[in-house]
Amino acid sequence: MNGLKSLCILGLVLLSLAATQGQVVGGVTQLEGASRKEALDLLDGTLAQLATGDGPSYKAINVTSVSGQVVAGTLNTYEVELDNGTDKKQCTVKIWSQPWLKENSTNIKIKCAGDVGELDRTW
Repeated sequence: MNGLKSLCILGLVLLSLAATQGQVVGGVTQLEGASRKEALDLLDGTLAQLATGDGPSYKAINVTSVSGQVVAGTLNTYEVELDNGTDKKQCTVKIWSQPWLKENSTNIKIKCAGDVGELDRTW
């Protein structure tokens, strides 16, 4: 009888996963189409905002991967080539957005290949 209950529960779990088309709440999803375009616009806007503060000034040249995750806001992760005007670097950029907050609603972290530290800014 316990085996039958376990099988029924497993079946319900699999059906619920199939109903969400493989997306698990809190899970990481590769972004495509309109969601990817939105994320790329967020990247460009956030890099522009970063440049208006204490910098640095980066431009995204080639984005090879964009993923999104819903975690008390939205966390987008980009694998991207960034240009600062003199150097081009392969970097991982993470933007955590919580638009309902009045202050500190955006956090950006940039870690580039070969760099020792990680840029971490919030506004």
